Amino acid sequence: MSRIIATAAIKGAYKEVAEAERMFNETLEAAGATAKVEFPNTAYYLPIIYGLSGIKVEKVEDMAKVLDLCKELLPPVPRAKHWVPYLGHALDAGIATLFAGEIIEGCKYVTNPPVDDIWLGAADDVIMRERGVEFVDGTAPGFCALTGLASSAEMAEKILIELLEKNLYVWMSGHINGKTITEQLLERGRQLGWDTRTVPYGKEMSSAVYSLGFAARAAMSFGGAQPGDFKKVLRYNKNRIFAFVLALDYVDEQKYAYAAGAINYGFPTIANTPIPEILPTGVCTYEHVVSNVPEEEIVQKCVEVRGLKIQITKVPIPMAYGPAFEGERIRKEDMYVQFGGNITPAFEYVRMREMDEVTDGKIEVIGPEIDDVEEGAALPLGIVVEVAGRKMQEDFESILERQCHHLINGAEGVWHMGQRDIVWTRISKKAKEKGFKIKHYGEILHAKLLSDFPAIVDKVQVTIYTNEEDVAKWLEIARQAYRYRDEKTAGMTDESVDTFYSCTLCQSFAPTHVCVITPERLGLCGAYNWLDGKAAYEIDPTGPNQPIKKGDPIDEVKGQWKNVNDFVREKSGGVSEKFNAYTMMEDPMTSCGCFECIVAFLPLCNGVMIVNREYGGMTPCGMTFSTLAGSVGGGAQTPGFIGIGKVYITSKKFISADGGFQRIVWMPKALKETLHEQLVRRCEEIGDPDFINKIADEDVGETEEEILPWLEEKGHPALTMEPMLT
Repeated sequence: MSRIIATAAIKGAYKEVAEAERMFNETLEAAGATAKVEFPNTAYYLPIIYGLSGIKVEKVEDMAKVLDLCKELLPPVPRAKHWVPYLGHALDAGIATLFAGEIIEGCKYVTNPPVDDIWLGAADDVIMRERGVEFVDGTAPGFCALTGLASSAEMAEKILIELLEKNLYVWMSGHINGKTITEQLLERGRQLGWDTRTVPYGKEMSSAVYSLGFAARAAMSFGGAQPGDFKKVLRYNKNRIFAFVLALDYVDEQKYAYAAGAINYGFPTIANTPIPEILPTGVCTYEHVVSNVPEEEIVQKCVEVRGLKIQITKVPIPMAYGPAFEGERIRKEDMYVQFGGNITPAFEYVRMREMDEVTDGKIEVIGPEIDDVEEGAALPLGIVVEVAGRKMQEDFESILERQCHHLINGAEGVWHMGQRDIVWTRISKKAKEKGFKIKHYGEILHAKLLSDFPAIVDKVQVTIYTNEEDVAKWLEIARQAYRYRDEKTAGMTDESVDTFYSCTLCQSFAPTHVCVITPERLGLCGAYNWLDGKAAYEIDPTGPNQPIKKGDPIDEVKGQWKNVNDFVREKSGGVSEKFNAYTMMEDPMTSCGCFECIVAFLPLCNGVMIVNREYGGMTPCGMTFSTLAGSVGGGAQTPGFIGIGKVYITSKKFISADGGFQRIVWMPKALKETLHEQLVRRCEEIGDPDFINKIADEDVGETEEEILPWLEEKGHPALTMEPMLT
């Protein structure tokens, strides 16, 4: 091992331990010995310290024991007569540095939390569980701990895009003379945060402990490592969490010390400056420190040195592509053209065809292309995907159709929301400048459906309609197919099955949201029913649609089962402790943002209103759909409000514990017309054929005070039912 590196790392460790002791004493004086110490909303105390030593730092005074351990770990600074050519002393110094770094950051959380508009600080357990599992199932092959400063903002963006295209997370810490690569990326207009896999932990180098702490928590959460079993924690990370340090520009003693800490995990350092190297293998899979790599080549070198196995299907579009871009938002001022979103009709429809009816790779745009419209335009959109395969089944159509949402979202500069006939998608000015066309929607779907579903998809053909006449014609065809799929589950009941299915596809937008799909309650997006969930699980047993054995009932009236509670608790990261399927007033299902309708409690009317996404007016609860969506979505349980799919309105299980279908007192006329046949049928089933005419709409009024006299005049049953709010 290089004596220069060992000396620098050990000197850096001494400085960091001294800084930790200084901050400890200041915090002790300012806040007191018993002041609480925590990284907010985490269950792992200070996780590196807890994972490697087993020490629980719960109060300021607990840090004293850790500081003593740091001093024990510090080796003597190497001199010629007692320098040893192996990693041991530097590795000990590295662990002391990481412990000191957690004390420094822990002290900040006591007196001055290190979080602002840019710097995110420690990831809470909801993020850790949702993102951590991606390292377990391979969705994220690894992470890059990025530090320093690129030669230019343009180069910083180039390095970031290359990392994201390989599906890596990028976690940023540290600065060069006060300037950070995070700020370089902001100069380039990059969106930062967990949604984009570009995470600025903090400006100071000590914030690097958040990334290594995340890795320690992953070992304890997913790897079965017990606190204090440092061998298992470190071995798990070397073998399962494929991370590395990418160091740009000047590497000082402090950075050497943190790099030595990372080497303990099996995470090598790759630098673009001519720092001394450690090339023999040992703790890391391959080399420990590799230097003097040109910026243009450094990402590929990182992948090689860490031994990452990255499988990427090249999508033939002029923009970067990968899951990291799914959280990107295209604001109106950044948009070149948009489709749908209640502005124009827009839909996606996947249908199965025979092998000889599909020309693989054929992609057509019928109607205006992006170059034919002015900036800010809104076009109708119909995406018709025809799929053939020897093992393809009709039941798989809706599963593939639902994939359009996140597959299209994977393109940089493109934003997509919704499904079926409530699609809303935008192409940014930046994407248009780089040559992105409407045709590229088809290129994405062709490439990804073939690569992601090779077991059932052999050929894909895409036709994209952007003219009103064709969109209207195909929209009616698509809606007939949607209705046919929905009716296939009409005869099934929740009691007739012992298994429900989950859907967590929308967790890229709402990390704590878990959709529970039953035979009588389809997914709130309206695209997935129980049969879809079953088919999706058959296609991809590790995917977002997982079986949930109901298990023992807790409350059959409200629709609560032990196993379902356990599943929801786990998949929501502990945010939702329990879930009731048949009431909206107590522990209802969470919502993401893709719901077709929102149901809201109206206390004066002792009933509920339902508003669909397409309705732009005011509603009797005092909020428009868009305002309601902001309150109801995001993965939170909101008693008195639920997001639903349209078809659920006429289900026998529709808020059945709250009085069911007869609680509906208001809905827009257009929604009544859309569901007219189903509503009439449901009214007949409940023995009140005229009930549909007792439901108020916007012509009657848009406030509770306006509609209440009308409901009384009509003799609406909700007014004489038991109070919903008890």
